[in-house]
Amino acid sequence: MSRFARVAMALLIGAVLGSALGVIYAKHQTRKLFVELQGVQKSRDDLQIDWGRLQLEQATWATHGRIESVARERLEMRIPTPDHVVIVKR
Repeated sequence: MSRFARVAMALLIGAVLGSALGVIYAKHQTRKLFVELQGVQKSRDDLQIDWGRLQLEQATWATHGRIESVARERLEMRIPTPDHVVIVKR
């Protein structure tokens, strides 16, 4: 085998090994990023569940019955009797 053939063979083997290492590295990075993506998606799903719970809680706290009961109990508000109602006309 000539010197040129040996050098060419060594370069080809080096290129194949370099390419194989590049594929291994890319595959490793892909797996690592996929695991990170799954973690982020789980966090997103957990946050969406919390958001839904908070919206439900807000809707519960904002109902007319709840507001009226808080006004009666904490603020001691009462519906005025008809003789305490004053109608102002312009």
